[in-house]
Amino acid sequence: MTSFENRFTRMFGIEHPIVQGGMQWVGRAELVSAVANAGALGFITALTQPTPEALAQEIRRCRDMTDRPFGVNLTTLPTINPPPYAEYRDALISEGIKIVETAGNRPTEHLESFRAAGVKVIHKCTSVRHALSAERLGVDAISIDGFECAGHPGEDDIPGLILIPAATRKLSIPVIASGGFADGRGLVAALALGAEGINMGTRFLCTQEAPVHEAVKARIVEADERATDLIFRTLRNTSRVQRNAVSTEVVEKEKQGASFEQIRDLVSGQRGRKVYETGDLDYGIWSVGMVQGLIHDVPTVRELVERIMSEARQIVANRLPGLLATSAHPVTAAAE
Repeated sequence: MTSFENRFTRMFGIEHPIVQGGMQWVGRAELVSAVANAGALGFITALTQPTPEALAQEIRRCRDMTDRPFGVNLTTLPTINPPPYAEYRDALISEGIKIVETAGNRPTEHLESFRAAGVKVIHKCTSVRHALSAERLGVDAISIDGFECAGHPGEDDIPGLILIPAATRKLSIPVIASGGFADGRGLVAALALGAEGINMGTRFLCTQEAPVHEAVKARIVEADERATDLIFRTLRNTSRVQRNAVSTEVVEKEKQGASFEQIRDLVSGQRGRKVYETGDLDYGIWSVGMVQGLIHDVPTVRELVERIMSEARQIVANRLPGLLATSAHPVTAAAE
């Protein structure tokens, strides 16, 4: 079977260049272990766990389900009451985690501890300038997020078709393409643009092992690529979410000049968590990418990964070489 082995797969000890990055309330042991067992790289989301001790327990639970590599996502963002990031960091290190995905702020304060523990770091960002800054800090790989992505796409509004080759042209470390990926076509496209793998969030959210209500998955399947909203644009903290009653209200309030305090209760993370738990799709905001327009089923993680790799191999082995075939009837010059 044709291999897609490259720097990234070798560096992180995985079979396929596919990543399930951190997803708040979703990156739990059930999903992450399934991704690992399918030969891809999954990440437990640290801050989904209420305490560093709970994170340690979740890591152990995941290890009971897989003997393959997986990592932990540690997202650090400005907040009124910041969680104890250093304690979460120390918990994952003490549990022997060797791969971390960082996001949000630059991971400067954590890198020394990660290096000392032999932890490899993938930093997720939304611009080339931030990626170059992270490379200078010493991270091992970059996950670059295009405008299509779920969650925070940054404020530059650069889609992946431009952002990925712009990043790979300037970076010397492996780059993972994120935002808008769901199938083998996307994987081949990302590789052609210079990336060494793809990161998928929404597509993994819509799998059988994803620990969210079935109504959430059904909504993703029925929705198209237009059914997202960009909220917090006026606050320069843009977030792409599924369009629902709450997101529509937030967008309208922002148009009227509402401050964050005036929409704070609407966008509470706990309300979003309840959506995943109860299936009440209009209870809060929940992240989803434009790629939902390419999602039409709810497979197991293994079925999904195998399908992506099979599609990618078929494109590379069969479709693309055909474009180079010599025509049996070459075009004659006009003068002839």
